Amino acid sequence: MFAAVDLGSNSFRLHIGYQEGETMRIVKTARDPVRLGAGLDSKGNLTPAAMQAAIASLARFQSILSSYPLGAARVVATNTIRIAKNAAQFLPAAEAAIGYPIEIISGEEEGRLIYMGVATTLPHDEGRLVIDIGGGSTEVILGHGMEILKVESFSIGTVPQNAGFFGNGVIDADAFEAAILSARSRFEDVAPEYDRSAWTQAYGSSGTARAIGDAIARNNLGDGMVSLKSLEALKRRLIQFGHADNIDLAGMKADRATSIAGGVAILIGAMHEFGIKVVQPVEAGLRLGVLRDLQLRATQRDRREESVREFLRRFRVDEKRADRTAHIAAAMLTLLKPADDAHDRLLRWGALLHEIGLIVSHSGFHKHAAYMIENADLPGFTTREQRVMSRLVLAQKGNLRKVVDNLSDAGFAKAVLALRLAAMFMHARLDVDADPAAIRIKMKNSIELELPRTWVRDHPTVAYWIEKEKEAWGEIGIDFRLRLSN
Repeated sequence: MFAAVDLGSNSFRLHIGYQEGETMRIVKTARDPVRLGAGLDSKGNLTPAAMQAAIASLARFQSILSSYPLGAARVVATNTIRIAKNAAQFLPAAEAAIGYPIEIISGEEEGRLIYMGVATTLPHDEGRLVIDIGGGSTEVILGHGMEILKVESFSIGTVPQNAGFFGNGVIDADAFEAAILSARSRFEDVAPEYDRSAWTQAYGSSGTARAIGDAIARNNLGDGMVSLKSLEALKRRLIQFGHADNIDLAGMKADRATSIAGGVAILIGAMHEFGIKVVQPVEAGLRLGVLRDLQLRATQRDRREESVREFLRRFRVDEKRADRTAHIAAAMLTLLKPADDAHDRLLRWGALLHEIGLIVSHSGFHKHAAYMIENADLPGFTTREQRVMSRLVLAQKGNLRKVVDNLSDAGFAKAVLALRLAAMFMHARLDVDADPAAIRIKMKNSIELELPRTWVRDHPTVAYWIEKEKEAWGEIGIDFRLRLSN
């Protein structure tokens, strides 16, 4: 059984489910209209009141999660926490409340997960466009079946759109037109890249799209579908109400009414720019995508592994060398006996990617590689995971002062040592597999490395690099000692 928690800009949501054949069966859902996006102050910080409300919501979710036998759970945060300047101060208390790490995902990763959730409920041979209008951002994804062809995240959502054009809840014709034009301006440059011939259906996966579709259907607006004709009819009705507090539409919840005008403006703008005639609202989206992703990871079909391989091929990395380094790094980390497996996979992927910076320059390639890993779009990875891999790869050679603050984490420090030794042994062409028991290594307050004397004799560069290691670790106050065995 898996759990997905989505910390959105409008609301926090929870899904708990399990895989049954090809279907993810949802056994529990929960929603809390926290409206976190509205809790950003003029300086881009979450206000104390917003953080308190969020933490209270997460504590309620934790009580739900604790009552189910979960195999895995994933908590993802989207636009508001992505852009909040004080997110680092908020996260520790938030993670303590929910009882799980909170992953701040990129807009592109959010789009990938949204599409994965939608695609699992639709025909496999269909070309489609998926639009998800959230509180802080809008994701537009083009795909065919389960394959994503293009994904973009636009920094336009219902919260800033309402604040910018329908301030204090006032809704009038001029404000609506300005809001629509603003939305169109965000989409117009990229829209031509979404080949109209590549998709036949358009879907709206967000709560906003579903609320709009429900309002149109239940209030007999336009042609009953989410078309431009119906959206224009809904727009006119909202203008007649004049204020968000006056909105009285069948089936429209009060918390949704406060953001509906901004959502309608964004959807009209998107439909004009992308050439969409009708949007079909669907229940599936981010949370179902997260559940599906957890299920795939549990069955060893991890999208992150695919992303790393795609990255290696894109930058023409020698995959044999990469695999060799990853293999040795894993062996070294096993010998170092870390307290947990928190860095196992990140070390593997970091080792595979450690030479991608060579595509930029042989000089300082580790710095180029670290920058690329941290800033690239790597589907499946969270911002935090990419940052950890980036720091590992940065630390693969040279001085360790650049990562000294990270080395207080014993697990990270052991992963760094494992990667540095792996790179050294790979370059020296040492056959570590020939006699793995010949290597002994300990790392606590100091580092003790034991190697066969014949290795150092037959591979002269090893002695040189070991001396460099002694210097690098010594600079940050860690003694590095080498013993040679017969």
